[in-house]
Amino acid sequence: MSVRKNPRALVVPAAQMDWLNEQPAAMLSAAQALQWLHAWADQGLLRRIDSALPEQLHRLDPQAPAALLVAAAVLAQMEGRGHTCLSVAALCDVPVALLGWPAAWVDGPLGLNALWASMPRDVPGWREQLQASCLRDADASDAGQPLVLGGTADAPLLYLRRYAGYEQRVGQGLLQRAGEPLPVPQQAARVWLDRFFAPRPDVDWQKMACAVALRARLSVITGGPGTGKTYTAARLLALLLALHDTGSPLRVALAAPTGKAAARLKQSIDKALQDLPVPADAGLDLKALVERMGPARTLHSLLGARPDSRQFRHHAAHPLDVDVLIVDEASMVHLEMMDALLQALPPHARLVLLGDKDQLASVEAGAVLGDLCRDAAQGHYSAETVQFVQAVAGQTLEAAYLAAGTSAPPLAQQTVMLRESRRFGGPIGQLAWAVNGGDATAASAALQSADAGPLAQPLWAQQASSPQAVCDLARGASGKPSYAEYLACIAAGPVAGAHDAWVQSVLLAFDRFRILCAVRQGEWGTEGLNASVQKALADQGWLKAQGEWFAGRPVMVTRNDAQLGVFNGDVGVALPNAQGALKVWFLDGDQLRSVSVTRLAHVETAFAMTVHKSQGSEFWHTALVLPPGGADVLSRELVYTGITRAREQFSLIEAQAGLLEAAIARPSVRASGLRQWFM
Repeated sequence: MSVRKNPRALVVPAAQMDWLNEQPAAMLSAAQALQWLHAWADQGLLRRIDSALPEQLHRLDPQAPAALLVAAAVLAQMEGRGHTCLSVAALCDVPVALLGWPAAWVDGPLGLNALWASMPRDVPGWREQLQASCLRDADASDAGQPLVLGGTADAPLLYLRRYAGYEQRVGQGLLQRAGEPLPVPQQAARVWLDRFFAPRPDVDWQKMACAVALRARLSVITGGPGTGKTYTAARLLALLLALHDTGSPLRVALAAPTGKAAARLKQSIDKALQDLPVPADAGLDLKALVERMGPARTLHSLLGARPDSRQFRHHAAHPLDVDVLIVDEASMVHLEMMDALLQALPPHARLVLLGDKDQLASVEAGAVLGDLCRDAAQGHYSAETVQFVQAVAGQTLEAAYLAAGTSAPPLAQQTVMLRESRRFGGPIGQLAWAVNGGDATAASAALQSADAGPLAQPLWAQQASSPQAVCDLARGASGKPSYAEYLACIAAGPVAGAHDAWVQSVLLAFDRFRILCAVRQGEWGTEGLNASVQKALADQGWLKAQGEWFAGRPVMVTRNDAQLGVFNGDVGVALPNAQGALKVWFLDGDQLRSVSVTRLAHVETAFAMTVHKSQGSEFWHTALVLPPGGADVLSRELVYTGITRAREQFSLIEAQAGLLEAAIARPSVRASGLRQWFM
């Protein structure tokens, strides 16, 4: 995510004013609309691709009305912001809030108000203007039109063609997997579940999630940090293994969107399985299951990413060889990736999605987990589901979790929200819950009470006029965990014969602290702060930053490279090997791997990283930086995600007052029609 560059001052060239004044706005031609859109692109309000799309549509259909071209430009802009479609109703009024443009481009001669004077005023008017040869209705024959009009008659949605296809296939695929019942040996399942979970007086949502997952080939387990999603998934795997009687080994795969998240998933699942109390005579070989699973992989690696292609090696004609697939950090899985995953999954396989529905959605378009779990807190379970949970898991649900009347959405029957955090109940958790609940007063109170305490306490906040405050935090001036710790490990050097142990200690020390940013550009973004922190550490004598590569440089991989075994989001540190050659070292669980610096072309320095890139990771101490003038990119989900990356200590640095409150007041909602499939 990045802050849009500030548009230039409103200066309308004389030539543009000539065509603007040629005729009334109500008679705006398609050619004039294109000039208008190109003028906006010239000013940085639209991307070039946003204005190129309507131009292409005009070439395909010269009779296409101006309103369709304008709608296409707005749709392209929204896709770039993570939306998979555009609500036609949002176009009926001047889309000031939708686009978030400066005031000068709302009321000026080339502003939104001036153009929208020629646009339709209601949904029927827009529907009439959108009918053109380059657009088709979702239920009409497909002739390859670039735009698709979906949704309902009352709430139409405008799509780019490929996103309409993704959404349809994902919606149908998930419904099919959730809706086809599987036979469940209820008595045997109850015995194993009672063995895996200790009795408790209230509802054991983890136990219920395992029971529900038995009924279909799709299950969704959501919950905040520390609610035990992977703990539950491990017990589900043990349960499936115990009930697996086909004679062939149960084939299980673990995956996540990033290398760090995949490594954490594997580590958590392995530990949970190893700690699971199973009698020796139970005939349950969990050790063999762990060995068969192998390492968790990124989704790109699992599907077989191909260089410079959107296609994968695994697809419907060449499916994955798997019986159970568990995907962690599912909030990061965008619509296109979910489509590819469902296409590659064999029809008989079970898919288990784990994730926090309240975290930031994927960087690319779509918010699949958010759409799936929109009403997870309410349950909406059918009477049949309630009876099944009682019989198989011994859990009695309150009436509040039952569906109203006869309406019980099929996907809701396969979705369980975990509600008790076993790790996140202290001050950091309280701050996170306040932010997630939209309670700015409670969030501010938590931080203000922290300001009066010692620096070693879990919460700390500061308003800073310059990025120097971030640099001071990075070099350890506050006494909190900082980059000084990993740099001290580097300076100490390896003990003779223990080079790998030294590398591992450096990487673990580096992961104790991280700076998280809301934006990339500017002195408060990752680009500026990485340079500033690197200079501050060099001035301190911790780094010898000569040239691009040097010992101690932390880097993040920015492009998948299956041949090297590195993927977008992987973080490592440049260190010499035993022979003195500089390599970048990565730690997956407790496994080290290294790549020569000369072979890593697509990396960036990673003292600071975006909140988006931090998903799937945890750090002992996390510092979240909110930039000045960044109110248009800050959101409740971004702050919540940043806070929940902190394991023991969290620091907030605001470049100006009021940014936290502004972010809490802006919940992120992505336009999508996917949820309509599950209602």
